[in-house]
This record gives sequence, structure tokens and C-alpha cells, in this order.
Amino acid sequence: MSLPNKVNIAYVVPTKDRPDDLRILFTSLQKQTRQPDQIIIVDGSDPPIEPICHEYPDLDISYVRCFPPSLAKQRNAGMAALDDSITVAGYLDDDLELEADATQKMVDFWMQADDQIGGVSMSIINQSAPYRKNWLKFFLMYGDPAGSVTGSGFHSAIPTVTETIETKWLYGGATLWHRNVIAKFEYDEWFVGHGFGEDFEYSYRVGRDYKLFVLAGSRTYHHERPMADEKMYILGRQQTYNRFYMFRKMGDFSSLLFAWSISGLVFMNFLALVKNPGRPTRDRLKGNLRGIWEALIDGKKSFAGHWK
Repeated sequence: MSLPNKVNIAYVVPTKDRPDDLRILFTSLQKQTRQPDQIIIVDGSDPPIEPICHEYPDLDISYVRCFPPSLAKQRNAGMAALDDSITVAGYLDDDLELEADATQKMVDFWMQADDQIGGVSMSIINQSAPYRKNWLKFFLMYGDPAGSVTGSGFHSAIPTVTETIETKWLYGGATLWHRNVIAKFEYDEWFVGHGFGEDFEYSYRVGRDYKLFVLAGSRTYHHERPMADEKMYILGRQQTYNRFYMFRKMGDFSSLLFAWSISGLVFMNFLALVKNPGRPTRDRLKGNLRGIWEALIDGKKSFAGHWK
């Protein structure tokens, strides 16, 4: 369908055990100069956070329980609960804080959008710069321009943007999608738990058929927590294992270049261990190596892990 003259926006918010973060997000949604038409909370928390939704009666919140939690499954469950009137819908991480005009700027953009535009991300204004960018480029783990995808199947980071850019992928937690995209594409529930790379895998598939943008004027903060030391092994394992899955599924990239980028990922985590020896860097490197081994042995069955 084409977008009508009126754009109706829904936000899907998958959440897990973050009541304080959720309150910050809800407060920022209350302050929007243009209110979203529907907010869907997909709750994988233990205990459930439904009472927090009742603290904000002025917001149009729909509550969906999805337990045990898994990010891709929660995303799909949220989209299944969309009102029929919604024309544009997307996902917000539960640790975002939107600037007051973020929704209005999205509405203005989508009012002018044609059917070739499939997804638009907000600009995360406290996004960190890529770590050791020259090393990343050498190993084809990063390319230019921002938001591009290299020949190895690694995706370049999307920094804070000061003007709207077109990209080849979009991050999962601050992005709105055309209703046509939502009808055609689902998140791959092979990714269980937090699911490293699930947003790249989804948006890259969409980007084969549609144009993707990051909208400079629609701005949000991401209050990301430092990763717990005990989660580093799971992260390292998913960093490699999940990339093998995506590489095989997409079928667009060079095997030789992919191997080069995977070796670069391991090498950089080895350098991190040399520079900062200790359990966290050691566990992440061990996870990398375990993920490669398991992917080469089989690589078909996913494994759970919440590392955020």
C-alpha cells in the first residue's frame, strides 16, 4: 500500500527487566509534540512490568506478554498487535530517551516518502565513534560511507548524523518501517536471547528491496549500560557464530573476504586481551574461538544468551 495523507505511527518496545529505563522512555514519549498513535510494550521481564504501563494513562499503551524473552520473537509479537489504522511502525529500545520533536520529524518525513522507502532510523545523538577505525577498515569490518556493508558481509557503524543519509542497514532499536515492509518481512527467530546481529540481518534483507535512511532531525539518546563482565563470553561467541549464520543465509558475500574479516575480529580481540589482560577480554576471545569452532562443525542451531 502507499502511505495515505495521514501517517499513523506505532512504537513497539521489547523490554526485559528494565523498569527504570522504561520510565525514562515513557516520560520522553509523554513530551512528544506529536504523540504516537499506538505504543506496544512486549514484556519479557520477570516479574512482569505491566504495572508501570498503568503509571502513564495518557499514553496509548498496548501490553503484550512474551515469556521467556527473546528479542526477535518479541519484535514479531509486537508487530502482530498493530492496530489496522497504523501505516508506519517500528521498534524502540527500552533504554532510549526521545527528543520532544522526534516523532513529529518522523511523521513529516514519512508524509513525503514514496513506496521505495522501506525504513527510517532516528539519529542516536550520543552514538560512540567506531573503535580503531583504521584496523576495522583493513580487515573489511568497516567501510565508507557510514551504514554501508563490506564485501565480507560486515556492516559499518552508523554514527550520529547531522544530515539525513541513505544506508544499507539500520539498527533495530530506533527505526520505523513502512507497513508494506512489516507485512512482507519478519525478524528471524533463529536469533534467540538478545541475538547479536538480528537487526543487521533483518534490515539488510529489507534493503535489498527498499531504500533505507537515517533521519538527522529525528533525534534520540541511547542510555546504554556498560556490559557486565560475565556476559563477555556469550557476546564473543555470538560475534562469530551468528556471523557465520548470516553469511550463509544471505549468500551475497565472498567466502575469502568473510574469513579475512572473521580473522580480523579475533585478532582485534586478541590485541584487546594483550592491552587489558583479565577475565572479560579473555572470555570474549574464548567466545570468539568457540563460536568459530561450532559454526564450522555445524552452525545450524542457535543458542540463547542475553548479554545486555
